Order: sequence, then C-alpha cells, then structure tokens
Amino acid sequence: MKIALVLFDGVTFLDFVGFYDVIYRLRQFEPTKDTTWDICGLTEEVTDELGMRVSVNVIRPDLSAYDLVFIPGGMGTRKLREDADFINWIRTAESAEFKVSVCTGSLLWGAAGFLKGRKATTHPNVYDLLQPYCEEVVQARIVKDGHFITAGGVATSIDLGVYVIERFAGAEAAQLVKKQIDYPYQAAGIVEV
Repeated sequence: MKIALVLFDGVTFLDFVGFYDVIYRLRQFEPTKDTTWDICGLTEEVTDELGMRVSVNVIRPDLSAYDLVFIPGGMGTRKLREDADFINWIRTAESAEFKVSVCTGSLLWGAAGFLKGRKATTHPNVYDLLQPYCEEVVQARIVKDGHFITAGGVATSIDLGVYVIERFAGAEAAQLVKKQIDYPYQAAGIVEV
C-alpha cells in the first residue's frame, strides 16, 4: 500500500503526527509490511498554526498514484476550501482507493466534491461547515462510508490510526500498536455505513 500524507500551511500538526505515529507501524505486520508513504504538499516546507515548520518530501504529486490519501485538519483548511489550485490538486486523488481525513481535513474532501451523497464527520465545532458538502454530518468519532474514512477533532487522529491498522493488518496488530504507544483507550463512536 502506498500512502500520501497531505500537508499545507495552517495544518494542525497533532492531526498529522497522531495518525502518522500510528500508521507507520503498518510495516511491522505481514499483510502490510510493504507499506510506503510520502509527505506531500504544494511547497517544500509547510508551517503549522503555531509556526512550526516541516519539510515535504514530494511536491504536488498526482495523488491518483496512491492507494490511500490522508488529509489532516487545521485552521488553514478554511482558506484552502476556496483555493482552486489546492482543490484541483486534491481532485487528483479521485482514483485513490481510500480517502481518509481527520478533523477539518474532511472540509477539503468536501470542497473537492468527493463527499457528495456521503456521510462524514469533522471536528464537532465545525459540523456546520461540513454540512454543505455531504449528505449527512454524523456526530461520531470515526465515520466510514465506502472507502471514505473521516474522523473527528484533533486527538481522534490516534483513534483513526488504530482503526486503519485494524482494517489493514487486523485486530491483533491494532492491539499490539496500542500497547506500543501506551494507548489504553477504546475508540467509541465508530459508524460504518
């Protein structure tokens, strides 16, 4: 499996890192040992909401080359919804099998037109911003509608990572990862459509 991790200025890095720290462990398990990923963006470096900078290792790739595309959230998503260049780039993910987001990353899937007729979620403070883009905003931690997986606010990124591990590597793998990261919580509020 090849994963694209999309970054942008104004990202909430916990959205990204919470997911990344969990899913990079996919390589430990036989069914997912060949997993690779790229940190993707439109520029060589992105700056989060607080001024932290991170380098991007692949600039403006065709996202259809990936099996799973992940978009985190952050305050930057509000402006990016109206940024035609960015949204057109996100649209290149049309043939990616899995489209995944946490927090307001779902707003970007929505702005790209991918959530029409689907159920999705986002950070509870911005359900109203997601509503125009989807069939129904589900007030849950994780919503899986077909091959779209959207998750709630910031800390949900860890739950989402564990959920992805379980889907692709199995329940035992997910439990092992939770032990490795000392994560004693059981995700509640998972809705599969």
